[in-house]
Amino acid sequence: MNLSILRKGVQFLAFLFLVYGGVIVGSYAADKVSHAFPALTCAYDTRSADYCALIPFQHQMAHRVGPALASGGQVLQALLPTLTTLATFLLMFVVLNKAFCGWICPLGFFQEMAYLIGRKLGLKRFESLPPKLVDALRPVKWLILALLVFGFPLLVGLGVVGHELGNPYCSICPSRILTALANGDPRQLVIDGSGSGYFTLSAIATFLFGLMIALALQVRQPYCRICPMLALHAVFRKVGLVRLVKQATPRCAKCGLCAKACPMDISEIHSAMSRSDALHADCTLCGRCVEFCPDQDALQLKYAVVPLLRSGPDYFRTRKKAQQRWEQWSLPAWWRGWRAGSAKDKG
Repeated sequence: MNLSILRKGVQFLAFLFLVYGGVIVGSYAADKVSHAFPALTCAYDTRSADYCALIPFQHQMAHRVGPALASGGQVLQALLPTLTTLATFLLMFVVLNKAFCGWICPLGFFQEMAYLIGRKLGLKRFESLPPKLVDALRPVKWLILALLVFGFPLLVGLGVVGHELGNPYCSICPSRILTALANGDPRQLVIDGSGSGYFTLSAIATFLFGLMIALALQVRQPYCRICPMLALHAVFRKVGLVRLVKQATPRCAKCGLCAKACPMDISEIHSAMSRSDALHADCTLCGRCVEFCPDQDALQLKYAVVPLLRSGPDYFRTRKKAQQRWEQWSLPAWWRGWRAGSAKDKG
């Protein structure tokens, strides 16, 4: 047992609850949960026990804040639902911090499983992306949050653009298609021909969903890198109770194993020597950097002031051996071994 195995178990259970939770708790309870904690899974999932905070933000901009600004009405009153959504999001966020992304998110779990399948099929892996590409991708999630979650819906409410842009992020989000398909509902995986705007958005959504799957087989967490939920979490990461703490040792300058283990290619976890707070905007608090750090207490996952996991040489050696055993098995390796054994038996 190690942290990665524990995390996979939590992710699997969270996927079942968030995607099929309405079946478990009943439609009445699911509706109450959705209105109380709008911070988790997709509203287009008819069996969900919750929904994502990004859809009420879009609807509130398009149907409340924008019209209030256009008519000169009570803007503060129109903002109250948005502030309420943000407050309930923060309640969840303070408890989980960015661990939502690394431990709870259904789309994040799906990408990790796709990468695992690609590895076991023997597909070429890209353990890390080039630093220039990582730097180029980092602003994208902020642009998506600003334009697709708040900007275009607000313009719809102001009457500047068409209604097809009322919830543009949901129109292209891979999680919408994933959770619907997981429930046997193919209606979200369509090209909408009712208008040029709807056609463009549905085409982008279908392409993005397929691209995410293709990339996830070879690249770690491809969509997470541009997800606006990660950006929304990053805004408030300082107030969350789950923290990543670094106490640099002299060996940190030469090691770099923590950055190599990071699925989000956060090189700063290795290069930052003076900061105790190592929680980067792109971090999902998966804990792999702590697992693969060989120095005692150099990296720690903490809940407030309580240590959850400390790096150390004993855990590192055990974890490294487990990783090596895990990586030795793949379908091509098994096939080659089976053929070699068959040839030996015939000889």
